[in-house]
Amino acid sequence: MKYLLQRLAFYLVTAWAAITINFLIPRLMPGDPVQSLLARYQGQLDTSAVASLEALFGLDRKQSLWEQYTDYWSHLLHGDLGMSFTFFPTPVGEVIGQALPWTVALVGITTLISFALGTGIGVFAGWRRGSWTDALLPVTTFISSIPYFWLGLIAISLFAVKWPVFPFEGGYDDSLVPAFDWPFISSALYHGVLPGITIVLSAVAGWILGMRNMMVTVSSEDYVMVAQAKGLSERRVMFGYAARNAILPNISGFALSLGLIVGGTLLVEMVFSYPGIGFQLLKAVGAKDYPLMQGVFLIITLSVLVANLLADVLYMLLDPRTRREA
Repeated sequence: MKYLLQRLAFYLVTAWAAITINFLIPRLMPGDPVQSLLARYQGQLDTSAVASLEALFGLDRKQSLWEQYTDYWSHLLHGDLGMSFTFFPTPVGEVIGQALPWTVALVGITTLISFALGTGIGVFAGWRRGSWTDALLPVTTFISSIPYFWLGLIAISLFAVKWPVFPFEGGYDDSLVPAFDWPFISSALYHGVLPGITIVLSAVAGWILGMRNMMVTVSSEDYVMVAQAKGLSERRVMFGYAARNAILPNISGFALSLGLIVGGTLLVEMVFSYPGIGFQLLKAVGAKDYPLMQGVFLIITLSVLVANLLADVLYMLLDPRTRREA
């Protein structure tokens, strides 16, 4: 319990620091977002409303930076992330709420698939080193060195242009209305095949290499040799003794990957014009949309911190040394 409380206190301090930086960075960026908003609407907004717009977006020039900071925390604690410049007058929470399920569905499913597939292959490749599985290593090394957006462009060129099997942009058919029914779900799955395969191919190679190397290291440990000397089955030794300890570094990487699910893969969403949160972040940066940037960064930061906390809990459950040190 002491170990968990220490980690929780650490993450609370980290969250405060991240939120503070999240408040400061957009305000240090050059440019005036209110003037950019007025220019985008081209005379549809009255220029005399500049002061009102600045107050609405929390950029009141009459307030000091400290007053803006306290107001930001006040709104944040009430669940108010502000009003989006890019999608004015839509609230930031609504914009994120519309984009987040797309990213979580795509990146979440592909992360789970790549982790499970890569870890499973890595266990067998490391345990039975010198067999045919070692032939996979050059291929996985080559694939892991290719940026995933390049894989996306290759996939579009082959399977959407040369052989038009899958669509190359969007999250669903434009003729459909988003609803929880089979036509919409099947369309979303169909549009997610190419970006999903791109992410899996790019990520699975790293899991295979990492797990394979750890299995090679762990298989020569004394406790594995003792288990083999006891006459335990190869399957039990491989999974119950070797893989259980070899997977610990992968657990940390998987926890970070879970946290980054919310952030999505920005470049993949750009390449496929996928309506996820990363694509919305790109629009926010281009429009100097402070509230939307802060909202997206906040969600990403908190998700990474929660994922790391879960990783610490899993470490404590899987590795008795952590409990004893605490």
